[in-house]
Amino acid sequence: MGITHTILGLESSCDDTAAAVVRQSEGEVPEILSSVVFGQTELHAEFGGVVPEIAARAHAEKIDICVKQALEQANLTLADIDALAVTAGPGLIGGVLSGVMCAKGLAAGSGKPLIGVNHLAGHALTPRLTDGIAFPYLMLLVSGGHCQFLLVKGPEDFTRLGGTIDDAPGEAFDKTARLLGLPQPGGPAVQAEAEKGDPKRFRFPRPLLDRPGCDMSFSGLKTALLRARDQVVAEKGGLTTRDRADLAAGFQAAVRDVLVEKTRRALALYLAENPAQPVLAVAGGVAANTAIRAGLETASDEMKVSFTAPPLALCTDNAAMIAYAGLERFRLGHCDDMTLVARPRWPLDKQAKALLGSGKKGAKA
Repeated sequence: MGITHTILGLESSCDDTAAAVVRQSEGEVPEILSSVVFGQTELHAEFGGVVPEIAARAHAEKIDICVKQALEQANLTLADIDALAVTAGPGLIGGVLSGVMCAKGLAAGSGKPLIGVNHLAGHALTPRLTDGIAFPYLMLLVSGGHCQFLLVKGPEDFTRLGGTIDDAPGEAFDKTARLLGLPQPGGPAVQAEAEKGDPKRFRFPRPLLDRPGCDMSFSGLKTALLRARDQVVAEKGGLTTRDRADLAAGFQAAVRDVLVEKTRRALALYLAENPAQPVLAVAGGVAANTAIRAGLETASDEMKVSFTAPPLALCTDNAAMIAYAGLERFRLGHCDDMTLVARPRWPLDKQAKALLGSGKKGAKA
């Protein structure tokens, strides 16, 4: 058995406060010793979305409790930890800062090494934590805040093949839920409604399918749904349960079609690299959508590529993925010091041009 590393991870980039402990011996399967997540759904429910200030305060209140519980569940103390990994971006800056400052305090007090982790790298490396996938593989990261195709060649070697130029799919699902009067989070609510509807009644656009490449756009879908809803309301004076279900089904079908076609294009680019055992991995909350997942699996089968998606608990934000990504960096001898900063934007592929609509302050990811 090779050298064993035990890493404590902290995650606070959006509205989930999390801590976890992951251990791995070289050549062995990694083990999640504990994983604690405190969600904030109830805090933001009345606002129809995440309020950054509320999220930041909740992280500051919960992050130390998460760490304590994660260590207790793993039956360890800080003295048993080899290093501390923390999400240093991208994300809501108040939340990221809460995690970074907590990790710095723990590192200073314990004398343990500090490792800053890109939140997106945590998602992108999760298939190695759960399934031991070898490099290189294609990752579709599809969540509330991000949507990218990443060619993952190493723990710190990512090539972005395409991404959304505006809303991420999860964000579009949340906005659609609000437009249809459905509860948050929008993804599960819209899926449940869509299962009762006719996806062919409302024909929504499939943005950017008429253009080459793997970039995506989902903002226009939200606008198209708003107009269709308003037209029905104008004609009938309101929405029936059938109208709502059909609108949800049509929207979900459009998102699925865009993701599936763009995935085929990304797979073609990936396969041109001639990987010995090609794998498409999907992570992020939207990967839990059964209709979208079925479409992605079909595309993978057609192109003779293995398909994998982590368990739902590891698709959404969690600290186990951060601990594991930190472990991969630590194994390479890469650590940070007390100058580590919280970053609202932090692209994984530093060579790629910023996607359109990334904002005046730079590329989101």
